[in-house]
Amino acid sequence: MKKFKSKIKIIVEKTDTGFSCYSEKYAIFSTGKTIPELIENSFEAATLFFEDEGIELNHSDLQFDVDFQQFFQYYKVINSKYLAEKIGMNPTLLSQYVQGHKKPSDNQTEKILYGIHQIGQELSEMNLIYRK
Repeated sequence: MKKFKSKIKIIVEKTDTGFSCYSEKYAIFSTGKTIPELIENSFEAATLFFEDEGIELNHSDLQFDVDFQQFFQYYKVINSKYLAEKIGMNPTLLSQYVQGHKKPSDNQTEKILYGIHQIGQELSEMNLIYRK
């Protein structure tokens, strides 16, 4: 089996019943009630799409893209004001991105994504304890 050479860009959209996604380049479409379910269903759809070509995919071959507004709508646990302070951005500006009033530049997008990844890394390394 051949390996896939580049990332497959998957656009994610929030729906009334969960999430849907599609690839602009390939006939890959899927849905899911949750993000983890959507990711798994998308991987299965992509695997089936490339099966006849003898191409083997890994989860890392898929790149999921979601717009700011939908991201913060789903991940309400991430406070945009806190994130803005953490990455040194004006909270009002980030709020305008989140609400869809302004579109961030590529540089700003990278800065925001870095901050989100940093928070995710911190959370993944944390252990919670219960004290009586």
